[in-house]
Amino acid sequence: MFAINCLHQIPILMISQEYLSKILFNHSITGIKCFRSMYKQVNFIGSWLFVPITLALIGTSGFPSQAVQAPDGTVSFESAVLLVDAYTTFSGIRVRQARYYFDLQLPENIGEPLKKVVIQQRRGSDDIEFRLEETKAYFGDHRHKEEPLESFTSVNEETGEVVVEFKNPIPPGNNLTIGIKPRRNPDVGGVYLFGVTAFPEGEKSRGLYLGAGRLHFFESFHWSN
Repeated sequence: MFAINCLHQIPILMISQEYLSKILFNHSITGIKCFRSMYKQVNFIGSWLFVPITLALIGTSGFPSQAVQAPDGTVSFESAVLLVDAYTTFSGIRVRQARYYFDLQLPENIGEPLKKVVIQQRRGSDDIEFRLEETKAYFGDHRHKEEPLESFTSVNEETGEVVVEFKNPIPPGNNLTIGIKPRRNPDVGGVYLFGVTAFPEGEKSRGLYLGAGRLHFFESFHWSN
């Protein structure tokens, strides 16, 4: 009896398994269709989300930036002013005709005009003194000087900082060069570094250190008889 019952159960089990497979197959197809539908919906929603996100990014980068102002009223640049180059017209030691130029670039997004620049000798075997009244500044760079810029130059006797302040602040988007004249080049050759700090316009402004301009001075040549 047990054997007969088992034989009778076999086709029933086989039919049930076949039926179950069809059910699972149909559910799989339905699941795939649902997944595709959900994917399309997510894609559709994502494409609409992309629009405001893109507009937000354009909004943050497509308009002029504003200067950063601290709660206490201190104004600072929003992005970096660039020290592009430092150059001396004569690199021999003890030369009196030399002038040291510092080329600056003011990107559009710095957020505030440039009001003054501070130049300080930071390295060198000899201390260099300057003729402040002979300071020159121009739009452009030391190779291509354009319109002159009116400025006032002073020195901090304690730190040796040379302060060049512009009568009219220089707007973002300009290049300029500042030429300071030494009384003469140093007596000792070698590499001399000059730190450059830029200040935005404002009663309370925070300086931005741009780095050091590098000037190299050489010993004079003497021909032997």
